[in-house]
Amino acid sequence: MAVNLSPPDPASLASIAGVELGFAEAGIRKRGGRDVMLMRLAPGSRVAGVFTQSSFAAAPVQVCREHLAARGAVRALVVNAGNANCGTGAQGLAAARETCAAVSALLGCTPREVLPFSTGVILEPLPVEKLVAALPACVASFGSNRWAEAAEAIMTTDTVAKGASRVIGIDGARVTVTGIAKGVGMLQPNMATMLAFIATDAPIAQAALALMVREAAEKSFNRVTVDGDTSTNDSFVLVATGRAALPEVTVGSGAYVELREAVVAVAATLAQSIARDGEGATKLITVNVRGARSEAEALSVARAIGNSPLVKTAFFASDPNLGRLLMAIGNAGIADLDVSRVNLWLGDVQVIENGGRAPGYREEDGARVMQPAEIEVVVHLGRGDAQTTLWTCDFSYDYVKINAEYRT
Repeated sequence: MAVNLSPPDPASLASIAGVELGFAEAGIRKRGGRDVMLMRLAPGSRVAGVFTQSSFAAAPVQVCREHLAARGAVRALVVNAGNANCGTGAQGLAAARETCAAVSALLGCTPREVLPFSTGVILEPLPVEKLVAALPACVASFGSNRWAEAAEAIMTTDTVAKGASRVIGIDGARVTVTGIAKGVGMLQPNMATMLAFIATDAPIAQAALALMVREAAEKSFNRVTVDGDTSTNDSFVLVATGRAALPEVTVGSGAYVELREAVVAVAATLAQSIARDGEGATKLITVNVRGARSEAEALSVARAIGNSPLVKTAFFASDPNLGRLLMAIGNAGIADLDVSRVNLWLGDVQVIENGGRAPGYREEDGARVMQPAEIEVVVHLGRGDAQTTLWTCDFSYDYVKINAEYRT
């Protein structure tokens, strides 16, 4: 039951010259439906990515890192849902490499030019024979306008497919950015989301692309949390096909700034969609922390609020339990925080003033502003000028139910 989120209109997801997408049903996940997606990239495309910081990084993450470190071309991305291929040891690495080899044989490239991605149940062997058998159907369904279907094929416990596009003008050239993502649980990225793929037709220098994917992740996927857990399979990839009629975009140029804004806008939309579709979510909570000494300090406070089960369950119940908010701020790890300078608002209602209950605050006002499906929390620390925004969701009964029944 996603919060004010509908599947993307296929017509709203603009095609990217140089990108083709296909999908198939391999039978990897038990609920059926499409569970394999293949993305073919035109020659000359450039790719950069950021991945989970988990020590238990899944086999496909390890193979992706190896292939990108080789600094060669990338001609395809292959994604399966239903099985994470994580905690599978040498067998898992072999399965990821076998997948790359099968894709390369179909597309006429080398295995190192293929990046594999997996999402789903951990500690189960990847049924690689099912995945490989589905690849010809992916190729047969290739199209440049299949972004919406591709978004559906990478879902696991998502209830809504997630996609976004932006079309902008840079130096008189039309430039397009389109992306898809999946992720609703086991989610507090330390770099990205569970899986996200954004492509643009802009020509971007490799160094600029590598910087842009990190900056985009920091402003979007690193600002969303569902439950405070970082997945073993987190991957965010940015593709530049170079087909737009634009000079190569380099770091520090005006074109870089304009393009980065569009990429961040798409990534932020996807990140918010993830929070809206958090497992069992009934409310989207936007946490704005201001007046911090650094953005990192602001983020620590935002995450303390967004990850607190007590805060999240209070939002589910529309219960303005102010003590839980103070508890979360106090647990953010700011040793020298002057609580007498802290102020907090729920929506348009100030509930904490100078570290204590606001004199004009009434319980019924707090309950009123916690009723809507979308709620803003604003914290001002009174320490400086730094700020940040984080998106999260509430904890409902369904969160427990979904995760208790995930493998049954």
